[in-house]
Amino acid sequence: MTTLQSVPALGTHPASGSHPSRAETREQLSKATYDLLVIGGGILGISTAWHAAQSGLRVALVDAGDFAGATSSASSKLLHGGLRYLQTGAVKLVAENHFERRAVSRQVAPHLANPLTFYLPVYKGGPHGAAKLGAGVFAYSALSAFGDGVGHLLSPSKAAQDVPELRTDNLKAVAVYGDDQMNDARMALMTVRAAVDAGAAVLNHSEVTGLRFTKGRVTGADLRDRLSGDEFGVNARLVLNATGPWVDHLRKMEDPDAAPSIRLSKGAHLVLKRTSPWKAALATPIDKYRITFALPWEDMLLLGTTDEEFEGDPADVAVTEADTAQILDEAAFSIRDQQLSRDLITYSFAGLRVLPGGPGDTSKAKRETVVTEGRGGMLSVAGGKWTTFRHIGRTVMQKLEQLPGRPLGDDFEPISSLPGKLPLPGIANPRAVAHRLMVDGPAPGPRMAADTAKHLATHYGSLSFDIARLANEDAALAERIHPDAPEIWAQVVYARDHEWAETADDVLRRRTTLTIRGLATDEIRGKVDDLLGKKN
Repeated sequence: MTTLQSVPALGTHPASGSHPSRAETREQLSKATYDLLVIGGGILGISTAWHAAQSGLRVALVDAGDFAGATSSASSKLLHGGLRYLQTGAVKLVAENHFERRAVSRQVAPHLANPLTFYLPVYKGGPHGAAKLGAGVFAYSALSAFGDGVGHLLSPSKAAQDVPELRTDNLKAVAVYGDDQMNDARMALMTVRAAVDAGAAVLNHSEVTGLRFTKGRVTGADLRDRLSGDEFGVNARLVLNATGPWVDHLRKMEDPDAAPSIRLSKGAHLVLKRTSPWKAALATPIDKYRITFALPWEDMLLLGTTDEEFEGDPADVAVTEADTAQILDEAAFSIRDQQLSRDLITYSFAGLRVLPGGPGDTSKAKRETVVTEGRGGMLSVAGGKWTTFRHIGRTVMQKLEQLPGRPLGDDFEPISSLPGKLPLPGIANPRAVAHRLMVDGPAPGPRMAADTAKHLATHYGSLSFDIARLANEDAALAERIHPDAPEIWAQVVYARDHEWAETADDVLRRRTTLTIRGLATDEIRGKVDDLLGKKN
């Protein structure tokens, strides 16, 4: 962890240069031949691009929308071992998940992950007894080497002090365990940045219109810039299809006869204003397999999730009235009515889990990663969990290394020889960063507000100082975007120049929390559009 003394003061933090323009990136992509073209800028594609670039490969990453624009910014925001997997006896999987969770939250991105205490209420007549759940959370914490404390049982009265909206009627006991949470879109963006720092070329809002073939092998893709309409292409020795819910769509471009490889499950969530502070999250068993979460997140409450088979165009996934009713009904098992008023809902979102193809209930399907090789040599990767994003990137790289004929050549470093826990950009102790932001500025004038300093520190780490410098140089950029949110206008300029933000949604939904808070007004969208138009 970074100590307070080692955090640079404002004005001493090294500034990082802006990324190339879209036109420059398109030209770069169309002129070079890459070792690896990754199609899909969700966390699986981003992680693979990061690891491949670390290995010394020439890597290009493209996405039809924004980075983390679909499921990767529509998760439950958790880094977790997966308590429910113990129910199915997947002890090894839980231990592996815990290892990855702790690596991310302790060494890779402590500035982007926060420890979170979970309360698992045991009600009279519920699907599990107190003794069973007490033993379950003890085993769960043991699989994490007790790094988050020892799972135990708590009295209902103590739990109600920490979660004032907890229903206490017929509450017999509360089981306690620890995991971590994050802002998934921010974690993904920092990983994109890490890939670029390692040498990758990236471009969002660029749609694949066709694959390129050489002697029957997939050797690149034709693309269209969705913002400018420009058409261009990328040549690569190897192409990785990491398009998530669209993985079979791209596989059919390679081979029109390709059989479906995945099925989709929709997970919907609601975001609500909190009626009081929560010191812990709730994980309430609904039945033998399913748990509903109530998570304090970004000063709000995140409720979810659903799990139902989804068919149709992945672009059309949305939260329905039935989803909203189900989430609120299931939350009402353990949360008092005043916290579940529909008037408190600020936002809802849905993502698609990519599951291995096959029969059975999606809620019982394994969340495993599937890697397949197509007729034209294109590799497709799908599935997995946010928690294990680093592990998935390494696994895909190992698959690439083992391909016959060594299509990647001999110049790259095997993934096994690279450092195991490389940190993401901005790594620092967020408390120390927030303290420094409040002490040092922006000056002259008032000190940075505590909520803004904390927000910057936990979303950018030490890169916050670059944003503070922008606010320092232009007082208008030090103003809040909305009085009810911690973000400042400097973040929009920073998103434009350093985080590939091209549209108002890129900024308001994924690089800040304005949309999720229900604060992305037409006036704010207009101002964001104006700033995005002022490219340096």
